[in-house]
Amino acid sequence: MTNTLTVARGAAILLAFITSVPLAHAESAPAFDVEIENCGRTVHFSEPPERAVTVGQGFTEIMLRLGLKDRIVGTSLWLGPLPEDLEAEAANLSRLSDNSPAFEAVLKVRPQLVLTEWSDDINDDGGRVGSVAQFRDFGIEVYTAALECAKVTPTSGDGDGARDRPWSVDLLEQDIADLARIFDVREAGEALIAVNRGRIEAAAADAATLQAKDVSVLYWFSSPADVEGEAYVAGQLGAPGWISNVVGVRNVIVSNDEWPLVGWETIAALDPTVIVLATMDRRRQPADDVEVRRHFLMTDPVASQLTAVREGHLIEMDAQSMNPTLRSVDGVETLAEGLRARGLTE
Repeated sequence: MTNTLTVARGAAILLAFITSVPLAHAESAPAFDVEIENCGRTVHFSEPPERAVTVGQGFTEIMLRLGLKDRIVGTSLWLGPLPEDLEAEAANLSRLSDNSPAFEAVLKVRPQLVLTEWSDDINDDGGRVGSVAQFRDFGIEVYTAALECAKVTPTSGDGDGARDRPWSVDLLEQDIADLARIFDVREAGEALIAVNRGRIEAAAADAATLQAKDVSVLYWFSSPADVEGEAYVAGQLGAPGWISNVVGVRNVIVSNDEWPLVGWETIAALDPTVIVLATMDRRRQPADDVEVRRHFLMTDPVASQLTAVREGHLIEMDAQSMNPTLRSVDGVETLAEGLRARGLTE
């Protein structure tokens, strides 16, 4: 009897001990802990963010393609409509601003993370939206696009900064992979990268058949208030430079600035074969409207004499394709189709 009680009491004590001790690490779900080096600072997450704000349409589109619509509590800085296959997905997104949002507008939706496409909006010293420190004071992390981190001089007003090496798709893939880690959707990130690579390979294979006839290109995004003065045109190392290399044409602007301001006398001397005009819904300046730019080209005494204008070699391209985004590959397709339609290929 005593032995029986002793065994029973020992079993009870052992059971109590087992249930009071945490399960071994191998039997429990691993703790979520993500640290990412981003533009010289470390962003840390002990759990996937539930609430994020995107400052830049490119990040909005990446989030949607990763299946993270429900994590977006506010979007901003839009250039135009989304691709058709994303329109329904984004129907109920909260748009804080068509352009750069106010700091207070971002705080109001209580994000845990803000994704900024351009350092001109959020940086260490301050920006159009605020500074990294301001957001961290409220417990909000800031992730800046890898394309900005890779610049020699970051975005700071006119020109959108400068590069010392060409933009490449690996920077876009870094953003996708980082967001997939942050939101714990790594398989979706790998799938998106694979799909984009497949599209690029197909577009490059098609472009390789063009054999463009010594075509030179000017990419005109927009202009300051005076459209007759200078134009924001694409430098050689941004997304349009990448598009040009894939298609096999030459960008007439050799500046390393992302979007340098160039005068029309200089452009006339370069005399591009083709002018690619960005199309957008944004209206910060009159020249954001592509029809304003077209009218200028047709009526200005200098611009109207350009080869591209006289021969009708004007190609319209969605502004998002001229930015280093998922839609840059669309730019390859648009330019290739435009060259074919104008008989500029063999």
